[in-house]
Amino acid sequence: MSLFDDTGWFHEPNEEADRQTASLAAVAVTLFLIVVGLFLVQELRAKSLLEDCLLAGRTNCVELATPP
Repeated sequence: MSLFDDTGWFHEPNEEADRQTASLAAVAVTLFLIVVGLFLVQELRAKSLLEDCLLAGRTNCVELATPP
């Protein structure tokens, strides 16, 4: 394997491995943010249902607070 590519630029031997590691880390962070975002959406939806029920003047809102 040559240290120079077709265009004549010098490349470190570990550059590809570093790039793959960075890509995997980016995928892991993205998945983590998606999971946290979905959790927050579910929690906010449950709080919204409870708040809507309480603002409507109902007293039995505990059953409505649990998401389906």
